[in-house]
Amino acid sequence: MDSPSLGLRKRPHRSRVTNGTSLLPDVDGRSLWARRMRDLIALHLADLGGEGAVSEAERSIVRRVATLTVELERMEVAFATAGEASADALDLYQRTAGNLRRLLEAVGLKRRPRNVTPDLRDYIEGTAA
Repeated sequence: MDSPSLGLRKRPHRSRVTNGTSLLPDVDGRSLWARRMRDLIALHLADLGGEGAVSEAERSIVRRVATLTVELERMEVAFATAGEASADALDLYQRTAGNLRRLLEAVGLKRRPRNVTPDLRDYIEGTAA
């Protein structure tokens, strides 16, 4: 006997990257690089109003912003450790920083305030208590 349909659908299988359980495929998310990238992604998404306020395209740009930021920071450490930077390294740094600026402009450089206004029911329940 067929069971009645309850209108429930199975969730499609999604990759670990898509569902947020992995930063990158086959990469240990505990590395310093991966942790810093994850932190930057969270910070930029918060600046854009939170996870629910950004489109998938904006989220993609934020990932690229985080990647370039981590790599620029690594270059800065190398410059500071060596006490100098070669012309080639400075050229790469400058081009990477320019690309980072363009990506940041694409998602907006200004912080978007997150809506923290309670809904009417929460407000009424909070004032009645």
